Amino acid sequence: MEIIKLDKFLSLIDEKLQTWLEASIKHLPNFVVAIVIIIVFSIIARFVAKTAGQIFRKTLDSKQIASLLASIVRVCILAAGLFVALDFLGLSGTVTSLLAGAGIVGLAIGFAFQDMTENFIAGIAMGIRKPFQIGDVIKTDKVFGTVKTINLRNTLVETFFGQLEIVPNKILFRNILTNFTTTHIRRVEVPVGISYADDPQKAADVIVEAINQCDFVIKKEETAVFAESFADSSINLLVWFWIDYPGEPGFMQARHDAVITVKQALAEADILIPFPIRTLDFAAKGGEKLNAMLQPVDKTNSESQVKET
Repeated sequence: MEIIKLDKFLSLIDEKLQTWLEASIKHLPNFVVAIVIIIVFSIIARFVAKTAGQIFRKTLDSKQIASLLASIVRVCILAAGLFVALDFLGLSGTVTSLLAGAGIVGLAIGFAFQDMTENFIAGIAMGIRKPFQIGDVIKTDKVFGTVKTINLRNTLVETFFGQLEIVPNKILFRNILTNFTTTHIRRVEVPVGISYADDPQKAADVIVEAINQCDFVIKKEETAVFAESFADSSINLLVWFWIDYPGEPGFMQARHDAVITVKQALAEADILIPFPIRTLDFAAKGGEKLNAMLQPVDKTNSESQVKET
């Protein structure tokens, strides 16, 4: 009885092996073609990724972003080749399962690393759009300095105080960003006040002539002085002029030289830059000053003293 069961078991195994062998022989050409498809797609992926990497390195400032995009291109081509090979073998269900699994895994990773993913995507987007380059002076969301390195997740900015700030890419991508280097020029503003006794138009002419004599001033026809407001002791003026930026001298040195030039020009023209002055007036309009009001009192006191004597 046991021998009969053993023979039946062995016959079932032999039958199953023969079925697998026949199926393998039957699908052997498909296996060969599938392997050839994978090899061909691998060669294409390597060539396309290499070419794309060279193009990305020429167009993008960050080598990391260029390498990442080239790797993504290669993986996409390899995945396409794998799916074609599986479909050729009749495993379309496997292809569907792999795509569904990849989508679920990607969704889970996106939720788990939301902040990292956002910075990563922002870094890729900025690498493509190129709102700034290495060496540019940018300002956004309390960040003001020179771009030193652009990475996939963050950007290194050197402030004008000498510190390196690691700025997440999503901050640079979300907020309004000012690039001071794109146009290669920058306007400098210098406020100055003159006394009410002086003529604002004369002061403006004197300042414009003096500022335009500075070598660092460009677009001299656009150098201007505007009356801004009335202050307690002065009429406030605003001096505008343009400089090359970045360039020599720097912004701070140009503004420093401009302040000195304005002061010297106004002094030579006998135009006063006043300090705060307080005048006591005891009437709303056309009143007398304190010294004028005290004079009659002093005169009356002196006349009473003469009569007494």
